[in-house]
This record gives sequence, structure tokens and C-alpha cells, in this order.
Amino acid sequence: MSHEQVVALGPYAVLAWTPIMVMLGIAIKRDHRATVIRALAGLVATLVFAAVVSAKHGAVQVTSLLMVDSFALWYLGLTVLATIVVILLSFGYLEQQSVRRDEFYILLLTAALGSGVLAASTHFASFFLGLELLSVSLYGLISYQYERALNLEAGVKYLVLAGTSSAFLLFGMALVYSQTGELGLRAMASDGGLVVDLGWLLMLVAIGFKLALVPFHMWTPDIYQGAPAPVSAFVATVSKGAVFALLLRYMLASGPTLAPLYAVFALVAAASMLAGNLLALSQTNVKRILGYSSIAHMGYLLIALIAGGKDGATIASFYLVAYFLTMLGAFGVVTVLSTGERDAEDLADYVGLAQRRPWAAAVMTAMLLSLAGMPLTAGFMAKVYVVASGASTGHWALLMVLAIASAISLYYYLRIVMAMFSHEEGEEDAAVERSPVLASIALAALLVLLVWIGVYPGPMLGAIARVVALMQ
Repeated sequence: MSHEQVVALGPYAVLAWTPIMVMLGIAIKRDHRATVIRALAGLVATLVFAAVVSAKHGAVQVTSLLMVDSFALWYLGLTVLATIVVILLSFGYLEQQSVRRDEFYILLLTAALGSGVLAASTHFASFFLGLELLSVSLYGLISYQYERALNLEAGVKYLVLAGTSSAFLLFGMALVYSQTGELGLRAMASDGGLVVDLGWLLMLVAIGFKLALVPFHMWTPDIYQGAPAPVSAFVATVSKGAVFALLLRYMLASGPTLAPLYAVFALVAAASMLAGNLLALSQTNVKRILGYSSIAHMGYLLIALIAGGKDGATIASFYLVAYFLTMLGAFGVVTVLSTGERDAEDLADYVGLAQRRPWAAAVMTAMLLSLAGMPLTAGFMAKVYVVASGASTGHWALLMVLAIASAISLYYYLRIVMAMFSHEEGEEDAAVERSPVLASIALAALLVLLVWIGVYPGPMLGAIARVVALMQ
């Protein structure tokens, strides 16, 4: 391995060493605060290394497994930043829990490593290893509060369904390899006939499960409801973002090879937009509402993917940034409001929130309005760009579905907002409750970025466009 390849792997090496250092620290002495500091230090060091590698080196192919280019480092940075936010949210949340706290961060860091590997993957082996590292970590994270029956049930459900999706993935890879003799990106451009198309279809079934696209979506609300609130935030953002980054890289590498499957993508996108929003209408559990909402947003995101090319990849990446901000913020408020006994997931928990916790109510309102695509938020600009990409390629039917689905979503988003600003007898005299400091800092940063990108999206969009343009 050359010196350049070793340097390119620097950010991944730092991220891989971080859970090891955290584990060694736990073995010496259990200290929740010290564990969090070590985890954050490792993540910040990863960001620094990624910035240095991005500035001094171009695209570096590390064996046939990984391509460390601007695209991979961008998504690695996005993953690490989201993980930092989840850790800040988790500290106060876990302080209230009776479970051992320190191991939670080891699982979180290994899941982040798996996500980073996915974004750089150029080979079926690294694809599968990154996906399994992410998935196995999520099994533990989702069922971390194992003394709660619903939590353990969610972990077992995810284990069974993720194992099934991995079987589809491996069978699809085997079919592609049997016809092309390739396991790398060159297999994407190979035209192997019906068997290869079937292989890609099976692989897309596995990817559809990870992205919670219709008809592979039914696990989502159950997992989001059963998992600890910070883990729900992680699954909704980092887990899906990594898989979508991999899908973008593979789709761009495929050229016209996967064009016959674009009609399938269009049907899946339309079904996800409609089903996600319609199923959310009858829900009274906020975590389930956000779960169904995430299904719809993956459908919106597919429109940019169907538009194709690097312009479509740029808009999809921008949409993911807005999606990360809003989902982390929404689940962050759920985390802040949760107690040691239960998560604040019922709609009744949000009645009168503006009087009890005005800061949390303000953040939640902003996040919900962004998810609905209201102006002056990142979600609004993201939807504008998605509509522009769909219009430029003539996908008018999908855009009509997007408009209808977005109108439907206003009902359940505004229902939560109305509950937060409603009054109950005696609430006027209720004391204002304080939120944990670290969580408040994280929510403040998310809110500032949400509004900044919504008002002035140019710098962010330009940065993403430069990253995608340099993509190998």
C-alpha cells in the first residue's frame, strides 16, 4: 500500500480507533462523562483528518475496495457531525437511565464507521462489510434498553428483517458475479442480460429495506417507536444517509445499465410519498409519525436520484443535509422531553409544551415546518430543488404526487404544532422546565443551520456541487 493510500485512510483509521480507545477507557474506569469526552475527541479528530486529506489529496483508490474522494469524505463528515449531535443528545438522556451507559457510545461509533465505509465503497465486499458493521451495531443500539419489552421487541424485529435483507443482497451479488465475473464498480457498467438485471433487483430490495421505501417500509414505525429516542434519530439519519450515498455512487457508475429499473424507482417513489403521508394521518405517537414521515421523505429524495447525473446527485445530497437537520432536531426534542421511565412519544406529552418548555416547542415547530416544506427553512429549499430537478427531466407525474403528498403531510405536522401551543386548565402557572445543556447546544446549532440554509442555501449547494463534480 502506497504512502498516499495510507494517508487517505487516515480519517477512517482514526474513526476505527476511537471505539477501541473508548472501550479501553471503560475497562480502566467507568465514567460516563469521560467516555463522552473520548468519543467526541475521536470524532473531532476524524473531522480534522478528513479536512486535511480532502485539501491535500485528490481521489485515491485504496485497493479495489474503497475510493477515498471528495464525495466519500463529504459523507464521512456528515456522518461524523450527525453522530456528534446524537452523542450530545444522548448524554442527558442516558443519565436518567438505569442501564450501563458507556457501551452505548462504542456501538454508536462502530455504526458511524460502517456508515463511512459505505460512502466510500467501490466493491461488493466493502459494501457488504460496511452494511453489516452498521447493521450489527444497530441491533445493539435499538434494543439497548432491554428491560423495556417494546425496546427488545424492536431490536429482534430489526435483527430478523435486516438478516432477511442481507440474504437478498448476497443472492443479488452472486447473480451479478456469476454473469460478469466482477465484484467492483466495473460490474455496474456490465450488460449481462436478464440474470444481471435480476441480481440488481435483489440488491435494490435490500437497499429499499435500509431506506424504508415502500413496500419494504413496515419495520420503520415499529423500530422508531421501540428504539431509544437518540437511536431513532441515528437510524433516521446516519443509517439512511450512508446507504443513499452508496446508492448514488453506484448509480452514477452504472451509466445506462440500470436505466430499465428507473421505472421501478418511479413507482417506489410515488408509493413511498403517498403511503408514508397517508399512514401518518391516523397516528398519535410522535415517534411513529416521524417514522412514516421519513418514508415519505425517502420518496421525495428518489425524484432527484431518478433525475440522474451529477446534478441529480448534488440535489439529492443537499436534500439529505436538510433531512438530517430536521430529523435530528425533531428527535432531539423527543429526547430532551423523555424521562427515565419512558420516551415522550405520545401526542398528549406535547400538549401545552410552549408554556412548559418554550425553547423545545420553538425548535420542534421549526423542525416540523421544515419537514412540511415551509418557506425560510432548509426543508423548503430542498423541496424546491427536488421539484426543479424533476421538472428539468419531465417527471411531471411524480411532481404531482409530491405536491399532493406534501399537502397531506401538513395535517399531521400542524396537529403536533397545535398541541404544543394549546392550553390546558392550570398551565398558565406551570413552571418553565430546563433542558440539558449539551442537548440545548445541539438543538441550537441545528436550528441556526436550518434557518441559514433555508434563507441562504447558495454556499451549501455550491460546496456540494464541487464535491460531486470531483467524484470518481
